[in-house]
Amino acid sequence: MKKIFILLLLVPSTISAQKKLDKLLDKWNTRNVPYISVETLALPKTKAILLDAREEKEFNVSHLKDAIRVGYDDFKLKETLEKIPKDKNTKIVVYCSLGIRSETVAHKLIQEGYTNVYNLYGGIFEWKNADFKVVDTLGNETEKVHAFSKSWSKWLKKGKKVYE
Repeated sequence: MKKIFILLLLVPSTISAQKKLDKLLDKWNTRNVPYISVETLALPKTKAILLDAREEKEFNVSHLKDAIRVGYDDFKLKETLEKIPKDKNTKIVVYCSLGIRSETVAHKLIQEGYTNVYNLYGGIFEWKNADFKVVDTLGNETEKVHAFSKSWSKWLKKGKKVYE
């Protein structure tokens, strides 16, 4: 009974947080790329090429295991196409801190003819908030996540925030 009570207390806060994130993403994104949830991506059956649309200093702090950094400010479509399979039906998930920069990069892949491209809803922040693992440049698990800036860092609830 106690567990049910605690669960009932947590559900409204989770729904409220998701609504706030929806509002933020609606403000910045056009939703021209479908989202994939962190829970779906974390399923063992979900096989995808992971592209990190953050800058090098962010990626070096931590990233999703096996992710390929393609950047945002320094994103180059031609170089990215050389790093991913030529099969345009390959499942590709692009992420950044929250899912704003990644939408732009993912949309460029769709414009290039890729048909199975997703934007990770909530990005690496939501991934870490859901207690999924991130790794450093040596492939070791870490609690650190580059928080991008003080104002954006409020969306990262778990892990250790790093700014440089």
